[in-house]
Amino acid sequence: MRTYSLDIDPEQLVLWTRTELGERPSRLTVAASCRREVRAFDKRQEFRFGDAESEDLAEVAIVAALEISPAVSKDGWSISVLIEDETGLRIPDEGSDGGDEEMDLETFFGTFIRPDRGTVYVTANVEDAAAQARLTRLLGNVLENRHRGSNPR
Repeated sequence: MRTYSLDIDPEQLVLWTRTELGERPSRLTVAASCRREVRAFDKRQEFRFGDAESEDLAEVAIVAALEISPAVSKDGWSISVLIEDETGLRIPDEGSDGGDEEMDLETFFGTFIRPDRGTVYVTANVEDAAAQARLTRLLGNVLENRHRGSNPR
């Protein structure tokens, strides 16, 4: 399995995927989720917290993930969109570092695909050269906004 970064607009990718999912039968499957992560923060001097305050504080982040894959698993590729949105220093709630919360594509799009929402990582996973070729064709369709039901130019 080879993983690499994609330089593609996540909004364009999700909008194209949304249209593709409307085709019957769909060639794609998606899984979207988000979770809240509590992380230790860097206790640098500029924060100017006392020892008692800084022990209670943590960096809180929302991490959203979208996995796009072919309906036929033997195609051997997938695309992941990961968005990390650090919400800032907080006193974490008890049990706030929770598990994944599943969501549909519309919720993922409306909530997380926005300017300045966080740091976005788009990656591809391919099993072999044939999977790479299939994914390259699919990405060409995304960039040109071509779909099965549309007329060729």
